[in-house]
Amino acid sequence: MSDSRPTPRRVTPEEYAEIAEAVEAEVGRVIVGQRELVRTVIVCLLCEGHVLLEGIPGVGKTMMLKTLSQVVRLPFARVQFTPDLMPADIVGTQVLTEDAEGGRSFAFRAGPVFTSFLLADEINRATPKTQSALLEAMQERTVTAGGATRRLPRPFLVMATQNPLEMEGTYPLPEAQLDRFMLKALVPFPSADELVTVLERTTGAEAHEPKAIVGASTLLGMIELTRHVPVASHVLRHAVDLTVATQPTMGTAPQTVKRYVRFGASPRGAQALILASKVHALLDGRPNASIDDVREIAPAALRHRLVLGYEAVADGVSADSIVDSVLEAVPTPVAGMRVMRS
Repeated sequence: MSDSRPTPRRVTPEEYAEIAEAVEAEVGRVIVGQRELVRTVIVCLLCEGHVLLEGIPGVGKTMMLKTLSQVVRLPFARVQFTPDLMPADIVGTQVLTEDAEGGRSFAFRAGPVFTSFLLADEINRATPKTQSALLEAMQERTVTAGGATRRLPRPFLVMATQNPLEMEGTYPLPEAQLDRFMLKALVPFPSADELVTVLERTTGAEAHEPKAIVGASTLLGMIELTRHVPVASHVLRHAVDLTVATQPTMGTAPQTVKRYVRFGASPRGAQALILASKVHALLDGRPNASIDDVREIAPAALRHRLVLGYEAVADGVSADSIVDSVLEAVPTPVAGMRVMRS
């Protein structure tokens, strides 16, 4: 465990886009297809957010994060979530140690959470008590154990996976846990052509070894630049309007929300919309976030924050279809004259 945090290096908007493009390209040398997935994880990284991936086994979720950690030269740890996993298995615990003179004392042994990239594999297979061990780490980026609070490294990214097919022996993630994931991405099955390429890369004698593109200092500089992207007042308001429209008790909510949603997105949903929009703008070489950025990121930022009622399950209504109805119901505002820095 190390408490050292690198000093951010100043990064220009031009460098930002070039570095991100190079990282995506290098990850793409290992991960076939899944460009949207790779982009989503990089967006979360550049916002210091966390990402939840939902997809069947074998589509490259674990390999993607491991490859990204190699490309950005940051440590990676994987925790397989199971029903018998305990909170101490994640955050660490106090152990009894003995010195050279025979004296005994308790010392903290850090768990796998003390890393930069943490893969929480099949997170919904652990009990709610164990899942909650990540709450403080994901929000405050600290761990409190043994009466002391310890800082986590920066950058710090949690990528959790869950299998949408197997529900036996799983524990649905509590709303408080889901809300701490900035974005949720659905991992599609590869196309036939992509699957052929996967077989060529994974069944041969040689495998591509990812090259290191960037380090922690530059990444922190990129994260700082993300925060400084200006956002016009009408863009901020549109993010708020979309979030408010997911609340079934609000007058602006469409009928699908009022009928099928029990609880809508929290203020963290609006924050995710704006922060991810800032990254999208920088990746596209634009100086400020736009309405289109907000609307493009809306499904990933809102789908996991909607608590659906039994009527939605009975009628086969998905969270994505509800987000689509919100996007259709909330009008696109006219560009404002004033620019705000969020």
